[in-house]
Amino acid sequence: MFADLSDIVRVLVPAFTAFVIGMALTPVVTHYLYTHKAWKKAPGKLSLDGTPALEFNQLHYSHEVSAPRMGGIVIWASVLITIVGAALVARFIPDAAALKFDFLSRSQTWIPLATLIVGAVVGFIDDLYAIRPSGEGLRLSYRLLIVILLSSFIGMWFFTKLEVTAIGIPFGMPLEIGWLIVPLFVLVSLALYASGVIDGIDGLSGGVFGSIFASYSIIAFAQNQLDLAAFSAAIVGAILAFLWFNIPPARFYMSDTGTMALTLTIATIAFMTDDLGGGVGIAVLPIIGALLVATVASNIAQVISKKYFGRKLLRIAPLHHHLEAIGWPGYKVVMRYWVLSVVFAFVGVIIALAGA
Repeated sequence: MFADLSDIVRVLVPAFTAFVIGMALTPVVTHYLYTHKAWKKAPGKLSLDGTPALEFNQLHYSHEVSAPRMGGIVIWASVLITIVGAALVARFIPDAAALKFDFLSRSQTWIPLATLIVGAVVGFIDDLYAIRPSGEGLRLSYRLLIVILLSSFIGMWFFTKLEVTAIGIPFGMPLEIGWLIVPLFVLVSLALYASGVIDGIDGLSGGVFGSIFASYSIIAFAQNQLDLAAFSAAIVGAILAFLWFNIPPARFYMSDTGTMALTLTIATIAFMTDDLGGGVGIAVLPIIGALLVATVASNIAQVISKKYFGRKLLRIAPLHHHLEAIGWPGYKVVMRYWVLSVVFAFVGVIIALAGA
């Protein structure tokens, strides 16, 4: 009983620490962002087919040029400070208590941490380009190439170094797919990166991402991957700190430096909680991340409908902006997405724990 309690504390302390650091860091970050006017200099965005998104621009015209981007710095910086700080404390105060809170490990957290950092850096560069007078970020082709290269490298690491060749099937035996684990990881990473556009309404992305990482923290904990559980919990704590200031009216947007870091990290954690951890982390990802799936699916459906049927399926894609366009206030969309994200997360965790 005591060991179980200590393990729980070991996971919760990083979450609390990241939350406190995020709360302390946010005023500094926002001061800098507002001082340097880190927002788009011209309002408006393009639709998926390259034409002006007129209805979206009407809904979000003023906020785009008054709320800074790069709020995701709060999330990844809080996690980085937490995990590095715990490792340094354990190094210089090498007693049992300090070592138990050190969750930086080669076997569980090096890969997701590297993914978080690379995604954050690439997203940060994109945001820097986006706040220029021209308002253009990195080309989509460049960003997709980076996602493909990064995910290919990590997929190969899973295949060659960790010898992951199967995916877990709920209530069944693992499915052996061999080297196909690599392209599967690439496809999952691309799909999750595409879902980053859920960062479109104040408070929306924070609530959804928080539920997803909390789910995988529970799953990793159940698999006794305590370092991975602590890492995921630290991300939850950092997201909650971000969300504290992102509730309408938002102080800043998460933007690419946050969404790219988080979506790519979700892919890594899902694979680490799959056959590698004796679980079904990949199979439950579409359930736990159902709202991310809906976001990507609505974009795809919109493009297909316009290209092959000559009309829009939704007034604005993705789905959450369509709901705004038909009259739902932004806060109502956000709150209902939060409710649904908790429901899907609960269902996904139950299946993961029962079906492993």
